[in-house]
Amino acid sequence: MSASPPILLDVNEHSRGSAGMLYVYPVVSRRAGGISIGINLNPNNACNWRCIYCQVPDLKRGGPPPIDLERMATELDILLQDVLEGDFLESRVADAKMRHLVDVAFSGNGEPTAAAEFPDAVGRVVAVLDAHRLRGMLPLRLITNGSLMDRAGVQRGVRTMAEAGGEVWFKVDGISSDARSRINGTRTPTEAVERRLQCCASLCPTWLQSCFFEFDGKEPATKDIDAYVAWVGARAHILRGVHLYGLARPSMQADAPHLGHLTSKWFDELARRLVAQGLKVQISP
Repeated sequence: MSASPPILLDVNEHSRGSAGMLYVYPVVSRRAGGISIGINLNPNNACNWRCIYCQVPDLKRGGPPPIDLERMATELDILLQDVLEGDFLESRVADAKMRHLVDVAFSGNGEPTAAAEFPDAVGRVVAVLDAHRLRGMLPLRLITNGSLMDRAGVQRGVRTMAEAGGEVWFKVDGISSDARSRINGTRTPTEAVERRLQCCASLCPTWLQSCFFEFDGKEPATKDIDAYVAWVGARAHILRGVHLYGLARPSMQADAPHLGHLTSKWFDELARRLVAQGLKVQISP
């Protein structure tokens, strides 16, 4: 029997198993603008939040299993070598405009900082980048909900990322506790979000990342967007900018039938309001 053909990557295909590895996977990233090599520290599809737009199948509450750091580092080394020296880009990436490596990102199928090994995993990834002479040339990113930023180990890992020229993308989809409960499945108070964001930004360059969408055919409520603009604008001085994004792929959660796409015009208007607050804004509608 012949082997299955390799998965052809595009912005709609984010399979964590596309490279046949446990911890490392390539994706075509709209927001990063090319090939992102992901580090998945949650191979068991467990997360401490439950965002209604999450594309992870069989998502469950919880944390990750123990991480095999040696295997993770070896997988990253192999994939980097294939991308940099092999035919990976030409044979696996559908869009020629996306055939360039843009970052290595801790992301995956849950909250990456939930792994007890997170700070050591950052150190191992930096060592692999050093071995390929990519430190300072290839961005290292953490895509996080920020919920565990109070932990000393997480702070140590984030500080190591900053020393390697990295940055953090910190999730804030809503300002009120009601919005976070409805969108992210968490009861985190706003005061805790503010404290953790302040801590994160003091340790490493930090972007806010915010997902917006229709629900049952309705745009986000004006009062919620007004609160978002005011809250984010008041923190413009600690942020590198804001990533606004919509739904790229279908949600795998029970709420999926309720979700819909917002127009580019809607995102442009929100971006205009944030820019007026002194923020740099990138949009991926």
